[in-house]
Amino acid sequence: MVRSFLFPQDTGDAATTRLIATAAQVTGFMKGEPGGPREGWYQPGADNSVLLGQLHQALASTYPQAGPAFHAVRLWTNLLWQPAYLAVIAAHLHGAMPVLFGISQQRRGIYVDGYRLKPGAQAPGSTEALIELGGGQLKAMAGVMLEEVNSFAKLRPLPARRLLADRMLSLMVWLSQRRRDLPVDTIESWSEQWLEATGLSGQGRLEPIDTASGRRLLIVRRKGCCLDYLIDPDRYCASCPKQDEAVRVARQTANAMAELG
Repeated sequence: MVRSFLFPQDTGDAATTRLIATAAQVTGFMKGEPGGPREGWYQPGADNSVLLGQLHQALASTYPQAGPAFHAVRLWTNLLWQPAYLAVIAAHLHGAMPVLFGISQQRRGIYVDGYRLKPGAQAPGSTEALIELGGGQLKAMAGVMLEEVNSFAKLRPLPARRLLADRMLSLMVWLSQRRRDLPVDTIESWSEQWLEATGLSGQGRLEPIDTASGRRLLIVRRKGCCLDYLIDPDRYCASCPKQDEAVRVARQTANAMAELG
């Protein structure tokens, strides 16, 4: 008999289906489904040499001028973004944490986009307890992923950690824009808890900004660089630490105001 996830058979199945549906709804772009990995998909700790080799070659062919350091960074950030989103959504919007190592991820050209998550029991708890649990899983997963990335392109641990910190801090800004009922101080506290749980304390922070209209916003003060300027040398990301400080703050503030409407 073919098992249907439209009508989950146990609480683990139901929780997985709800988490995937919540992630799709709140982001508008996360494409997931319950189940184990399909052939050729990335799975933490498995033999991913073929997929990673193909992804690395695709990045090098698409961006030859950007160089090996950029290709290494893109390998790393491609593997991390979906597990990081799921961890934050699970802790703050879903209310229970899955086994993140149960994720498998699909490669689409130069991107990793699309995932499957094995159904199973999820751990409930307070937001702080879920941050601790999710952050610990992300830390362990990141260790496995960095070792895999370094089989194809060298990425030192410090920049890798800073890029993961950037992702977590950006996700907390994203959360603040969707949970406008939450005080800025609460988001800042949670962001520090995420960094501590993932072993990233001191690798970046959130920065509160008071606007002329009286709003208090959060922006990211990064220590890491994604190297995207190697594709377009005349343009930095809005949060890039390489640009003038006043320009960085102004650009991020404008983006945050636009998100709030």
